[in-house]
Amino acid sequence: MATATRPDTPSSPQVVRGACPHDCPDTCATVVTVVDGKATSIRGDADHPVTAGFLCAKVNRYLERTYHPERLTTPLRRVGPKGSGTFAPVSWDEALDDIASRLRAIVDTHGAEAILPYSYAGTMGMIQAESVDRRFFNALGASRLLRTICSTAGGEGLLMTNGTKVGADGEALAQSDLVLLWGTNTLTANPHLWPFILQARANGAPVICIDPIRTRTAEQCDEWLPIRPGTDAALALAMMHVIFDEGLEDRDYMERHTLGGDALRVRASEWSPERAAPITGLPAERIRELGRQYGTSRAAFVRINYGLQRHAGGGMAVRTIACLPSIVGHWRRPGGGVQLSTSGSFTFNREALARPDLGATARSINMVRLGEALNTPDAGVGGPPVQALVVYNSNPADIAPDRNAVLRGLAREDLFTVVLEHFQTNTADWADYVLPATTQLEHWDIHFAYGHNYVTLNQPAIAPVGLSKPNSEIFRQLGRRMGLPAELFADDDQALIRLALSSGHRNLDGVTWDRLLEQGWVRLNLPKPYLPFADGGFGTPSKKCEFYSERMAALGLDPLPAFIPPRELPEEAPERAARFPLMLISSPRHYFLNSTFVNIASLRKDAEPECVMHPHDAERRGLSHGERVVVHNDRGHFLTLLRVEDSVREGVVWAPSIWWGKYSRDGNNPNSVIGQGETDLGRGPVFYDTLVEVSAAD
Repeated sequence: MATATRPDTPSSPQVVRGACPHDCPDTCATVVTVVDGKATSIRGDADHPVTAGFLCAKVNRYLERTYHPERLTTPLRRVGPKGSGTFAPVSWDEALDDIASRLRAIVDTHGAEAILPYSYAGTMGMIQAESVDRRFFNALGASRLLRTICSTAGGEGLLMTNGTKVGADGEALAQSDLVLLWGTNTLTANPHLWPFILQARANGAPVICIDPIRTRTAEQCDEWLPIRPGTDAALALAMMHVIFDEGLEDRDYMERHTLGGDALRVRASEWSPERAAPITGLPAERIRELGRQYGTSRAAFVRINYGLQRHAGGGMAVRTIACLPSIVGHWRRPGGGVQLSTSGSFTFNREALARPDLGATARSINMVRLGEALNTPDAGVGGPPVQALVVYNSNPADIAPDRNAVLRGLAREDLFTVVLEHFQTNTADWADYVLPATTQLEHWDIHFAYGHNYVTLNQPAIAPVGLSKPNSEIFRQLGRRMGLPAELFADDDQALIRLALSSGHRNLDGVTWDRLLEQGWVRLNLPKPYLPFADGGFGTPSKKCEFYSERMAALGLDPLPAFIPPRELPEEAPERAARFPLMLISSPRHYFLNSTFVNIASLRKDAEPECVMHPHDAERRGLSHGERVVVHNDRGHFLTLLRVEDSVREGVVWAPSIWWGKYSRDGNNPNSVIGQGETDLGRGPVFYDTLVEVSAAD
């Protein structure tokens, strides 16, 4: 006779496969263990070729985030003054009915364009980030958000040169004979590439880091080249000068697969290492040797990241660097080429998910100019003033440039604000309604990557915590309440995943629902190693790597690679530099991912915001290590502790971020001093194009 199971007998552990949702190239495959409905562990999938069984320091703490005592678990309605963060619980029906009613009134009075969605990469999942939400706002006719805040400048630069956001295959790095980590802190922002870099080094490849900051990655490299911020294109042009001058180019590859080679030779001839040295802050002889190293290597791997494109000439900087492998023919061989993003290989059926054909004539508003859009709409956005802001997968009160302007906009009494969130962020404090969203352990999703070539399925491991709902379901219910076409909201999340896979593109051949459900992840239908441009086949109009770009010329930009200096490079803005002589970089702190994880105590580690300054700069100001200082300019200020060390080059101050205002002593962060300017391509932000001064705190 079978033995009955006692009610208090623990159930057998379940193992559920998922994906890390965060804005990172690695898009890790996760394995979650669940006992009695509760997740008890999360680890990297040991079978995944890139995840290789480990997770970063942040995602290792993901269960702490999911079960955090301050997790939002019920809808909230504001009952106190705006910004006070004072709310009362309400039911979902109360919240959604009132939100729908107030949005409908705004549409009737001001038009649908008075409603602005604001979202980015709080989750990178296709379903929770760009499916039902996009259908909702597109069908409504709301203003369209230009989602530019991270990667558009570099992405456009890559498209102008190579015609596609496809990069060198990191899994082939072992065959590289030179590795340039250019503007990337790999151990913080792309740690699963590091084991492949170590394979290359073990096989004899030098690993060189080009960065204004001696990051934890630079400390592990064979050499650190402390370039001045925003001068990367000048270095790349000087490398080209050396390559052409010494006859190191691959003439056959250039003749077959590039456009504008002769014009590029002339341009490069103008950029001797001696010219580039004072601009980049690197010795001319070291620039010459770097050009030689690159030109004589056979398969150099150049990893560039998005930091180097966050200034006025950021798009051109990426475009210029992206020309290098086509000059020397490194695309021919495994381990050679340049990688900014692999996202172009993921050919999901995005149009079917998001339905961009709906409301296609609505105005567009650039997310980096949110402060302008909320306060001075006549300054550039046109159309009706923004009357409603719906925020999800983002925290604009902390992450948007010109933070003080954003906060003034959020404080408007006539602005109706809805925030979908996991926690009471600074943005949520300004909301009229806060709606509790599920975390990655509680919903379905499908993920592309921008650092490898594997599609990853996320399966829910646990039931939603409290009354939280997936973003997709929240927008379904809002869409129905607002009377939008029912067919837009008929698909559940699993049906949407199948729809995403239905593009019919050859890259998705074999990437099926059943395989993903069984294995958790599937490699795109690409050769291994993947050599995207070994025989040309670029995605440009000419089908060649375009050193000379007619599309650039049509935009009124230099059609050839060029150096466009930052607007706030001291020699470009001498009067401003006389008041604010230091260049600010505010890249993410190692234990944060943008503004995510800031409220996790084990990752915050009782720390407070800090900045790092070179000893010579500190001495000139009479500042000492460990004292409290104010970083400031005419836009704003923020209070930090000072670290004095030679891990930054002179003239640079580094303020790791992005801190929530409520975790800093003065309620500010580096975005308080950063303007709403735009890059040359892609209308991206200029976070690292900012001059400041540092003074002792009163």
